[in-house]
Amino acid sequence: MSVRTDGDKSGLVPNRVRRVLSGPRPEAVPALVGTACMLVGLLDIAAGVFPRFRHSRMHAVAEVLPGALGPFAAALALSAGVLLLLLAHGLKRRKRRAWRAAVVLLPAGAVAQFTYRHSVIGVLISLALLALLLRHRGEFDALPDPRSRWKAVANFVVLGAGSIGLGLVIVNSHPRRMLGAPSLADQLEHVMYGLFGFEGPIDYAGRVSWTVGYSLGALGLLTAVTTIYLAFRPEHPAARLTADDERRLRELLERHGGRDSLGHFALRRDKGVIFSPSGKAAVTYRVVSGVMLASGDPIGDVEAWPGAIERFMDEAKAHSWTPAVMGCSETGGEVWTRETGLDALELGDEAVVDVRDFSLSGRAMRNVRQMVKRIERNGYETRVRRVRDLSDAELERIRGAAADWRGTDTERGFSMALGRIGDPDDGDCVIATAHRADADDAGEPGPYGDLKAVLHFVPWGPDGMSLDLMRRDRSADPGMNELLIVAALQAAPKLGVEKVSLNFAMFRSALARGEKLGAGPVLRGWRGLLVFLSRWFQIESLYKFNAKFRPRWEPRFVVFRSTRDLPRIGFAAMQAEGFVTLALPRPFARRRPAGHPRPCAHLTHVSGEREIRAA
Repeated sequence: MSVRTDGDKSGLVPNRVRRVLSGPRPEAVPALVGTACMLVGLLDIAAGVFPRFRHSRMHAVAEVLPGALGPFAAALALSAGVLLLLLAHGLKRRKRRAWRAAVVLLPAGAVAQFTYRHSVIGVLISLALLALLLRHRGEFDALPDPRSRWKAVANFVVLGAGSIGLGLVIVNSHPRRMLGAPSLADQLEHVMYGLFGFEGPIDYAGRVSWTVGYSLGALGLLTAVTTIYLAFRPEHPAARLTADDERRLRELLERHGGRDSLGHFALRRDKGVIFSPSGKAAVTYRVVSGVMLASGDPIGDVEAWPGAIERFMDEAKAHSWTPAVMGCSETGGEVWTRETGLDALELGDEAVVDVRDFSLSGRAMRNVRQMVKRIERNGYETRVRRVRDLSDAELERIRGAAADWRGTDTERGFSMALGRIGDPDDGDCVIATAHRADADDAGEPGPYGDLKAVLHFVPWGPDGMSLDLMRRDRSADPGMNELLIVAALQAAPKLGVEKVSLNFAMFRSALARGEKLGAGPVLRGWRGLLVFLSRWFQIESLYKFNAKFRPRWEPRFVVFRSTRDLPRIGFAAMQAEGFVTLALPRPFARRRPAGHPRPCAHLTHVSGEREIRAA
C-alpha cells in the first residue's frame, strides 16, 4: 500500500518504512549509561559520606603530608556523586549538556575515589563509564527542554532538602569519633551551620571535624552554585501560539474544521504548533514533564497530515521527548499509528447529539423532561446566543462568574478546553446562560445579578459546536446543566447547528458492557474498579450524565510509543489538564473578593474543563 507523504517527492514510501530502512537508532545505550551514572553517583556519595573500610600505606602517607587530601577528596567525591545523580535522568534522555557535564565529573569522581578511599574498583567503574560516554557521544544529541526561572526555585527547594537529609547522615556517620551525645536539634544546627561554611556545635576526635565540615560545605556550595546557574542561564520558554500561528490555524479550521469536534481547541494559546512542509496541516502540542502531548487529530487536509506528523516526531526526537497523542479519533489514530509505528489504546467515548434526532418526548427522556419542566416552573429562563451578540458588560459578568464558580484555583483543560471566554476572535462561539430574577435566601441579589449558570460552546466546523465548559452558582437549583444543554439543543437549528459534541466519557464501553446481563467476571471486575475510582475521578457519573441525552458514541484514543510509557504519559496528561498542580499552600493562595460565593462542588470532565453537577 502506497502512502503519499507531504514533503516527500517520491510519495511512495510511508514514514514508518523509511525509518526502518534507514536503520533504527539504538536507545539502549543512553538508558544503560544513565543507570550506570546513577550507580556511580551513589558510589561517590558513599565514598564521601562513610568512613573508609580499610587502611593502606598510601593513606597513611597522604595524611602526614602538608595539606592532607582526605577532607578535600571526601567533599569532591560527595559533590561529584550528587551531580551525577542529577545528571542521570538527562543522560537517559540523551541530553547533550548532561553528557558534557558527566564527562567532566567522572574523572573528578575517579580522582576522589582513589585519593580518599584508594578504591581501585571505584576508579575502574568511573573510567569505564567515561569510556562508554566517549564511545557513544553521538547518541547524546538531544536539545534542551523549555525552561524558566522556576527551575531555580525547584532546585533550591529539592536540593536544599536533600542536602539537609544527607548532612544528617554525614554528621552521624562517625559515631566513634563524635564527642559527647548531641541531640537531634544540635545535629540539625551543625548541618545548617556547615552548609553555610561555619563550624557547628558538634566536635569530633582527630581530623573527622575537617572531613565533616568540608563535606557539608561542599553540599551547601553545590546547592548555591546550581541554583545560581539555573536562575541566570538564558530562558527557553515553552512554545506558544503566535498571532501568525493562530491566523494560519483559523484558516485551516475554516476549510477543514468539520472533521474533528476538538479542532477549535487547537487555538489554546498555551500550546505550540508544528505545520507540515506545505502548510496544509498542523499538529498542536504541549510539552509536560518530558512528554510531547498532541491533542485531538491534526488540523487541516488529511492528505497533508503525514507531513505534520513527521515533523512532530522529528521535534520529539530532537529534544528526546516522549511522543503521545490524547483524544484522537479513529481516523486520526489510524494515521498516527501507520505513519509513526506508535500504538493506540481506546481511551473512552465522546457523546455527540444529532440535533435533528433530539427530542424530549418519549419514555427514555422522561427524567430529563421532568427536571427541565420543574426548573422552569421555579422561575428560571435560558438564553442561547453567539458571543458576538453579547454586550461587553454582559461578557465581563459571564467571565467573572465562570472564574468564580470554577471550584478550583487552577484553570483546567488542555485537549478539550479553550481556556477563555468572550475573546474578540471567538465571536462564533455560543454561550447558553440560565437566569432567575428572584433574590437569594438573604434577600439580596447575587454578585452576578440574575445569572445562575453558564455553558460555553466552540465551533465545530460550519454546522456543529463542541461543549467547552459548564459552570453554575452553587445556590442555584440542581439540574442547571441539563436545562442549558436542552436549551442549546433546541436553539441549535436557529444557529445553523446540526450536531453538538458533549462531554467525553472515559472507559464508557467498559462501563456499559460490564453492567449488561451475561458480562464475564473480568469485565465485571474492571467495571467495579472503574466505579471505585469514580469516587475521585467521576468516571461513572460523567458516563451516566452524557447518556441522558441519548447521544451516539464516538471512540477516542491515546497514541503512545510503548506500554512502559503509559504511566508517564498519564501523569503528564493529568498535569496538562490541571489535575496535578504545584499549588501554593492555602495561606499564600489568592483570596477571593468580598461578597463572592465559595466555589460550587462539581464533577470535572476527566479531559479538562467540562465541569458538571449531576442531579
